[in-house]
Amino acid sequence: MQRFFVFVAFSLVTGVFGQSGAFKKIPLAEVKNLQGKTVSSVEMVQNGDAPVILSFWATWCKPCVTELNAIKEVYEQWQEETGVKLVAVSIDDPRNAARVKPFVHGQMWEYEIYIDENSDLRRAMNVNNIPHTFLLSGSGEVLWQHTGYIPGDEDKLYQLVLKVAKGESIK
Repeated sequence: MQRFFVFVAFSLVTGVFGQSGAFKKIPLAEVKNLQGKTVSSVEMVQNGDAPVILSFWATWCKPCVTELNAIKEVYEQWQEETGVKLVAVSIDDPRNAARVKPFVHGQMWEYEIYIDENSDLRRAMNVNNIPHTFLLSGSGEVLWQHTGYIPGDEDKLYQLVLKVAKGESIK
């Protein structure tokens, strides 16, 4: 019996904290778009057969903004080649949520932007540090995740996006 509990605990830890986890789907939670409309997380990441990049960020997080700006430079090309969709979820709290829309417009990001004011999706996906980037299948399966940002991470991410778009495994 003790071995069973050890196995279950190990499975949970590796599934939640591992770099890959194709068995996991995005959890159901509600977020708001920039117009204030409530959208389900499952609906937010639907993209047919094409991959989805889900990025948790905040207006006050310099590495987050640097990463999203780096991707902005190549995003159109990525979309043309792979059909990828980037969904950026702000974790700014209700006091700062009003700053998100003007901030996004100032950055000229063409991504789908949502606000997780109550941190429901953030908690459900175990996001503790930002930027926290997930790569999902078009049906919402979590395939890979990464925290932090250093220049060049976007190139590594794109290599994974290419593999997913081709139907290859990214173990």
